[in-house]
Amino acid sequence: DFSLSHENDSQSNDDENKERGNWSSKGDYLLSMVGYAVGLGNVWRFPYLTYQNGGGAFLIPYTLMLALAGLPLFFMECSLGQFASLGPISIWRILPLFQGVGVTMVIISAFVSVYYNVIIAYALYYLFASFQKVLPWSECFSWADEFCSKTRIVNDCNTTLHGEIIHANYTFVTSNNLTCINGTINYKPMQFPTEQYWNKVALQRSSGLDETGKVVWYLALCLLLSWILVAAALFKGIKSSGKVVYFTALFPYVILLILLVRGATLEGAMEGIQYYIGSQSNFTKLMEAEVWKDAATQIFYSLSVAWGGLVALSSYNKFHNNCYLDAIVVCVTNCVTSVFAGFAVFSILGHMAFVSERPVSEVVNSGFNLAFVAYPEALSKLPVSPLWSFLFFFMLLLLGLDSQFASVETLTTAIQDFFPGVMKKLRIHVTTGVCMVLFFLGLICVTEAGIYWVNLIDHFCAGWGILFSAVLEIVGVAYIYGGNRFIEDIEMMIGKRSRLFWLWWRICWFYITPVLLMAVLIWSLVTFSRPFYGSVPYPAWGIAVGWCMIIFCVVWIPIVAIVKIVKAEGTLYERIVGCCRPAANWGPYLERHRGERYSHIADPKKEKEHEIPTVSGGIY
Repeated sequence: DFSLSHENDSQSNDDENKERGNWSSKGDYLLSMVGYAVGLGNVWRFPYLTYQNGGGAFLIPYTLMLALAGLPLFFMECSLGQFASLGPISIWRILPLFQGVGVTMVIISAFVSVYYNVIIAYALYYLFASFQKVLPWSECFSWADEFCSKTRIVNDCNTTLHGEIIHANYTFVTSNNLTCINGTINYKPMQFPTEQYWNKVALQRSSGLDETGKVVWYLALCLLLSWILVAAALFKGIKSSGKVVYFTALFPYVILLILLVRGATLEGAMEGIQYYIGSQSNFTKLMEAEVWKDAATQIFYSLSVAWGGLVALSSYNKFHNNCYLDAIVVCVTNCVTSVFAGFAVFSILGHMAFVSERPVSEVVNSGFNLAFVAYPEALSKLPVSPLWSFLFFFMLLLLGLDSQFASVETLTTAIQDFFPGVMKKLRIHVTTGVCMVLFFLGLICVTEAGIYWVNLIDHFCAGWGILFSAVLEIVGVAYIYGGNRFIEDIEMMIGKRSRLFWLWWRICWFYITPVLLMAVLIWSLVTFSRPFYGSVPYPAWGIAVGWCMIIFCVVWIPIVAIVKIVKAEGTLYERIVGCCRPAANWGPYLERHRGERYSHIADPKKEKEHEIPTVSGGIY
């Protein structure tokens, strides 16, 4: 761990913390947090979940889960990072036994950064492909096979002939001027041009994980460009990324508004919105446990808690920044964005359903199928379709980039905490090096089997590993370090608050949030299923690789705990108890903020951390 600094008196700039630096302004921080929290999931997952789980009724469990699980954990992480001005690994001076949780968060963030930038590369490819007079996925062009069709073709159905119901192929039905009986029509297997373009042209998708194939060169170039954009934004750390987010975090709202206004003026738009949040809302869905689990999971992943990024970004705040108000502003903005995005998505999908004479339920999708199949198909039906396509993929690019900025900043902050001198002199080189390593790791994801790797990493690494970290984090801070002591730490930053003010946070941190997270974690483990991409199953070796990845992520929790215990002194019981108390160098980073409560703090420049393993909890 790198050392706590005695304050530098020279005032070369406005930074309160000369060694680590601070955000240039409050706006830089807030927009970076909004950009980190608001990502692709707000556009391609939340609207679909809302539709699937009862429409407007879903907003009830979603809002409750925000208040009970999302916001308490979000506030806790922001407070932790700001209080000690440390990244996600070094912050565990608060509870040395759990430092492996920070390591797990950083490693999972690294895995996710690898495949998240691949998705940004897909958006870049479609963005460039939109610069054509006719969108390349609007028709079945030379790349299509015999199953490609813009309309569904009837294969056979039941019909009435001479008073008897018979089953006949559609050619017979039409040649005899008969009509099909409703509900008996079978369609020929077909694929829309957007689906075939996604699989055959954009991805050049192979038959499965076993068939790796070659690197798709244009996707590799798009991936390289996406990493160059990330490295360029982070070359001065938060000083440069804090300025870039004024565009990357705000402009997606402009595009969403444009898409919503355009979508609302189209025929069939209201039908789509009715399915999303209107008269089709089904309040009986609230009786199903699955709906509440989906709400908790969506809030948890949407706010990006337990990834380490919130701690990393907050660690650059000034000590007396009002992190409580920031947490509420960012969380509410994130959730309102999700609801707002749903209107933009469903208005245009409603129009597509109207034009193609299909029910809305058949055109709705989530994830890759929404972003790269359903929505592009809908946009291709609009006048001046290349413009709308460009705007949509530019929005996806920006939504992905600012989330990626924070993920990579999480990694560089962890490096900075251990090697502050190196980062001060060689920040550009270290940031470029991190981006280069992650680019090369991502090349497997732009082969012909790349989409299977993206799905595999997402399925294993972005799942229960993060939930496990979150449970340990909140239990460690609330129960072992002490929730009341943590509240006193927060009050050193934001000032004294009444007991009534803290009542809600105490109830959440001690009882409701840990129980909800445990319930979602257990549910995730119990319902953990074999991964599929579409209808393609994964081979046994692929699943084994997935388990190896997640084990590699979480194994550091027990390993680091054992190392800490071995390094401590005394009997085994004394060592465990000692590692469950804050390290001697835990406290505010700058001397002037430590006050009487932390006046005893050890300066690790003079004494090693494990030689003074405890700060007695009894003091407080």
